[in-house]
Amino acid sequence: MNEEDLKYLEQSSAEEPQKAASRSMTAPAPRHEREERPKQKKRDKHDVHGWVILDKPVGMTSTHAVSVVKRLFSARRAGHAGTLDPLASGALPIALGEATKTVPFVMDGRKLYRFTIRWGEERDTDDAEGRVVARSDERPSADAIRAQLPSFTGCIQQVPPRYSAIKIEGERAYDLARDGETVELSARPVEIGRLELVSIPDPNHAVLEAECGKGTYVRSLARDLGRTLGCFGHVSALRRATVGPFGEETMILLEQLEALCHRAASGEASLADALMPVETALDDIPALAVSRADAARLQRGQAVLLRGRDAPNFRGTVYVTASGQLLALAEVDRGEIVPKRVFNLAGLMGRAVRKKG
Repeated sequence: MNEEDLKYLEQSSAEEPQKAASRSMTAPAPRHEREERPKQKKRDKHDVHGWVILDKPVGMTSTHAVSVVKRLFSARRAGHAGTLDPLASGALPIALGEATKTVPFVMDGRKLYRFTIRWGEERDTDDAEGRVVARSDERPSADAIRAQLPSFTGCIQQVPPRYSAIKIEGERAYDLARDGETVELSARPVEIGRLELVSIPDPNHAVLEAECGKGTYVRSLARDLGRTLGCFGHVSALRRATVGPFGEETMILLEQLEALCHRAASGEASLADALMPVETALDDIPALAVSRADAARLQRGQAVLLRGRDAPNFRGTVYVTASGQLLALAEVDRGEIVPKRVFNLAGLMGRAVRKKG
């Protein structure tokens, strides 16, 4: 499973052309017979900055989840850091406002997945939603599974699923596969830091955990492991527990978020309590504090040269703060700070903290 992967289209999008054709064949009622409909008041948008780590439920697309959160916060801008298939649940980091500028840092982070493989069937989508393309009566033992895991750990070559978001001559692979075309994808390097067998609930299923880098498909892992064991397999359940700095302790259920928004509307709570600060996404890069005078220059997009004891003794990407507030993403080289992305955090900002345990 890959965070950029969105295999399933909303059913409504397929039905929309039929609805449009039906409407076009119906003559409009005369003006005097039409009911006057009150115009809907356009909802005001607000400047909201921070991260919502949604515990996405099974059955919801990542795109829909973003639209729901954006509506709840009446936010001007929103995006997510890695698609999670409708079949999957778990961590879907949703960036609001200026947090969208930090999305690449989260997407490049490590992911932790817990997934269930159903043995005996390989499917064309490599998960439970697809058509069975191969069957086997063989079932692997725990020892047989563990013996194969080292060959799927480290930097390996992996062929993505045919139903994936990878582009082939400008077309998404899943679109070509749905149209019945033969999809051939090349293997590419991915990194899997850890792959462990967690349990075997019954002979037909095995639960595993994988800690992996960007671009890894869990569905491909299940497919390839099933082929290696000679029993075939596909992902029947999948949960993402961690994305970059965001783990189980930072997640919020959609029902909890909706309840908080209702309490905030009545003045009993604040939406800021559901937002992680923008800079939470930058945990893995150094922070550099500057004076107010230097902050003013950086905000105008101008470089700043620090000398003496204030000069940073390293090179690379930093996030710059002034008076404790996030100011910019910048590159540092020989004491010179060159701003790359400047933040404007006027409005509602996240203040949630990680829960303990």
